[in-house]
Amino acid sequence: MDIAGKSVLITGASRGIGAATARIFAEAGARLVLMARSRDALDDLARDLGAVAHAGNVAEFADMAGAVELAQDAYGGLDVLIGNAGVITPMGPLATSDPSEWARAININLTGVYNGMRAAIPVMQAAGRGTILTVSSGAAHRPVDGWSAYCASKAGAAMLTASADLEGRDHGLRVMGLSPGTVATDMQRDVKDSGISPVSRLDWSEHIPADWPARALLWMCGPQADAHLGTEISLRDPAMRQAIGLGNPRD
Repeated sequence: MDIAGKSVLITGASRGIGAATARIFAEAGARLVLMARSRDALDDLARDLGAVAHAGNVAEFADMAGAVELAQDAYGGLDVLIGNAGVITPMGPLATSDPSEWARAININLTGVYNGMRAAIPVMQAAGRGTILTVSSGAAHRPVDGWSAYCASKAGAAMLTASADLEGRDHGLRVMGLSPGTVATDMQRDVKDSGISPVSRLDWSEHIPADWPARALLWMCGPQADAHLGTEISLRDPAMRQAIGLGNPRD
């Protein structure tokens, strides 16, 4: 896919991977709808990039459906959905976890991905084409001490992504996930401040810059990524980083 002129909806777009992705896609000529809960930061970024902003919560289907509708109204359709919004909290022992905070993580990290897909898939199927990319994590496939909500929600989102590919591929949909590894964002600062899990003890230099997953997501919009439909691309894989045109974390 040549992304120039294509409509792209990015959730969790006000900071971190989402904001970096918005900048990379804008540079490539995409027409953007940016969604996040942080209205001020979102509006500033949208203004800088000439994008359309939609303040909302991915955990609320009406908000997510409104973002898809906005893409249709502004650009005549939706070509790409990037499900990036996510939270790492609560972190701590499962035995003492707060049930409401635990459920909140599931609602954002898993139900939020479902809401995006549920809103976008009928629009994409009607057009006979569309790309859906989910930002995943290594925590989707292995437990991490103190991260039960994050691991469980990301594991669910990974299976949901595979399910969407199974159901959507024959309708012209391209669906896959990206597992970026640890990224130098505010989320990793929260992890480090928590002192919970081995990840909190990583040196900051071991985290990749946020523009790496952004560039990987752009690469995934093209046919060169079709071999990975229904699966996850991992930026921990040196061969994959080379294929995308990325370097090494310490370069």
